[in-house]
Amino acid sequence: MDIMEQIREQIENNTILLYMKGSPNQPQCGFSARTVQALMACGERFAYVDVLSNPDIRANLPQYANWPTFPQLWVKGELIGGCDIVSEMHESGELATLIKEAAGGEAVS
Repeated sequence: MDIMEQIREQIENNTILLYMKGSPNQPQCGFSARTVQALMACGERFAYVDVLSNPDIRANLPQYANWPTFPQLWVKGELIGGCDIVSEMHESGELATLIKEAAGGEAVS
Protein backbone atom coordinates (compact mmCIF):
# COMPACT_ATOMS: atom_id res chain seq x y z
CA MET A 1 0.00 0.00 0.00
CA ASP A 2 1.43 3.36 -0.92
CA ILE A 3 1.60 6.22 1.57
CA MET A 4 -1.31 8.19 0.06
CA GLU A 5 -3.51 5.09 0.34
CA GLN A 6 -2.40 4.63 3.94
CA ILE A 7 -3.30 8.24 4.78
CA ARG A 8 -6.68 7.87 3.07
CA GLU A 9 -7.41 4.72 5.08
CA GLN A 10 -6.41 6.36 8.36
CA ILE A 11 -8.74 9.28 7.67
CA GLU A 12 -11.63 7.03 6.57
CA ASN A 13 -11.26 4.57 9.46
CA ASN A 14 -11.03 7.09 12.32
CA THR A 15 -13.98 9.37 12.98
CA ILE A 16 -11.83 11.85 14.92
CA LEU A 17 -8.17 11.85 13.90
CA LEU A 18 -5.36 14.19 14.85
CA TYR A 19 -2.09 14.26 12.95
CA MET A 20 0.33 15.81 15.42
CA LYS A 21 3.91 16.04 16.58
CA GLY A 22 4.30 13.64 19.48
CA SER A 23 1.44 11.99 21.37
CA PRO A 24 -1.47 13.41 23.36
CA ASN A 25 0.42 12.58 26.58
CA GLN A 26 3.71 13.99 25.27
CA PRO A 27 3.15 16.57 22.53
CA GLN A 28 6.39 17.63 20.86
CA CYS A 29 5.34 21.17 19.90
CA GLY A 30 3.22 23.90 21.40
CA PHE A 31 0.70 23.89 18.55
CA SER A 32 0.08 20.16 18.98
CA ALA A 33 -0.19 20.65 22.77
CA ARG A 34 -2.83 23.39 22.40
CA THR A 35 -4.81 21.34 19.89
CA VAL A 36 -4.75 18.26 22.14
CA GLN A 37 -5.93 20.34 25.12
CA ALA A 38 -8.88 21.66 23.11
CA LEU A 39 -9.77 18.16 21.89
CA MET A 40 -9.45 16.57 25.33
CA ALA A 41 -11.74 19.24 26.77
CA CYS A 42 -14.48 17.86 24.50
CA GLY A 43 -14.38 14.60 26.45
CA GLU A 44 -14.41 12.17 23.52
CA ARG A 45 -11.83 9.63 22.43
CA PHE A 46 -9.82 10.41 19.33
CA ALA A 47 -7.13 8.71 17.28
CA TYR A 48 -3.78 10.29 16.57
CA VAL A 49 -0.78 9.79 14.35
CA ASP A 50 2.64 11.04 15.44
CA VAL A 51 4.12 12.56 12.28
CA LEU A 52 7.57 12.71 13.87
CA SER A 53 7.74 8.91 14.08
CA ASN A 54 6.08 8.54 10.64
CA PRO A 55 8.29 10.58 8.29
CA ASP A 56 6.49 9.35 5.13
CA ILE A 57 3.19 10.62 6.48
CA ARG A 58 4.81 13.86 7.60
CA ALA A 59 6.21 14.37 4.10
CA ASN A 60 3.06 13.45 2.18
CA LEU A 61 0.08 14.54 4.30
CA PRO A 62 0.45 18.26 3.46
CA GLN A 63 0.14 17.36 -0.23
CA TYR A 64 -2.80 14.99 0.42
CA ALA A 65 -4.64 17.55 2.56
CA ASN A 66 -3.53 20.67 0.71
CA TRP A 67 -2.68 21.99 4.19
CA PRO A 68 1.01 22.70 4.87
CA THR A 69 1.33 22.49 8.64
CA PHE A 70 0.74 20.26 11.66
CA PRO A 71 -1.30 19.53 13.65
CA GLN A 72 -4.21 18.62 11.40
CA LEU A 73 -7.60 17.65 12.82
CA TRP A 74 -9.83 15.45 10.67
CA VAL A 75 -13.44 14.71 11.63
CA LYS A 76 -15.55 12.27 9.62
CA GLY A 77 -13.10 12.40 6.72
CA GLU A 78 -13.04 16.19 6.54
CA LEU A 79 -10.07 18.39 7.36
CA ILE A 80 -11.14 20.80 10.08
CA GLY A 81 -7.84 22.67 10.30
CA GLY A 82 -4.83 23.30 12.46
CA CYS A 83 -4.14 24.76 15.86
CA ASP A 84 -5.56 28.26 15.29
CA ILE A 85 -8.83 27.01 13.80
CA VAL A 86 -9.27 24.31 16.45
CA SER A 87 -8.51 26.81 19.24
CA GLU A 88 -11.03 29.33 17.86
CA MET A 89 -13.66 26.60 17.51
CA HIS A 90 -12.95 25.47 21.08
CA GLU A 91 -13.37 29.00 22.45
CA SER A 92 -16.67 29.51 20.58
CA GLY A 93 -18.06 26.11 21.60
CA GLU A 94 -18.19 24.86 17.99
CA LEU A 95 -15.53 22.23 18.57
CA ALA A 96 -17.39 20.49 21.39
CA THR A 97 -20.55 20.35 19.26
CA LEU A 98 -18.67 18.97 16.26
CA ILE A 99 -16.76 16.36 18.29
CA LYS A 100 -19.79 15.20 20.29
CA GLU A 101 -21.88 14.79 17.13
CA ALA A 102 -19.06 12.96 15.35
CA ALA A 103 -18.64 10.62 18.33
CA GLY A 104 -22.35 9.82 18.22
CA GLY A 105 -23.23 11.63 21.42
CA GLU A 106 -25.61 14.47 21.98
CA ALA A 107 -24.16 17.94 21.72
CA VAL A 108 -24.32 19.75 25.04
CA SER A 109 -25.25 23.39 24.78
